[in-house]
Amino acid sequence: MKAKYGQQTIWLGNEKETVAEEALILYKTGRTNANDGGIDFVMKPLGRFFQVTETIDVNKYFLDIDKVQRFPVTFVVKSDETIEKIRATIRNQALTKYKIESVVDSYMTAVEEIINTQSLIDAFTEVLKSAKLQEVMNEIITQSKVEFNHSNDEL
Repeated sequence: MKAKYGQQTIWLGNEKETVAEEALILYKTGRTNANDGGIDFVMKPLGRFFQVTETIDVNKYFLDIDKVQRFPVTFVVKSDETIEKIRATIRNQALTKYKIESVVDSYMTAVEEIINTQSLIDAFTEVLKSAKLQEVMNEIITQSKVEFNHSNDEL
């Protein structure tokens, strides 16, 4: 995802004369699946939050949304289900739990985007076409070292 978004730019500026093109950068802010209560990734300069999960569990999703005061969150879900099916499952679980449509709607509005396994495969294919495989491999190695507390001296 970092390589995919890194190929995209936006135009930002406080005034018309100061508008400049900036690349999107995805920063890893925590260990994925660490149950540490933190957001996994943040995107600069847009400030998008990304949370990685292996489950389709409304309790986890809405807790993550509550942690950031219902600021929109993109969920990266390890699932082969379609994005529409994942979103529908979350909504149905929420309706069963909360029973009040307006409460469910306020949470569902905060689910900014859902990225499923197929979306990740598509993003990886896009990165391959742009000849950025080595960049992706280097990032995987770096992040794996962080995840497993390894330094270069230990390898």
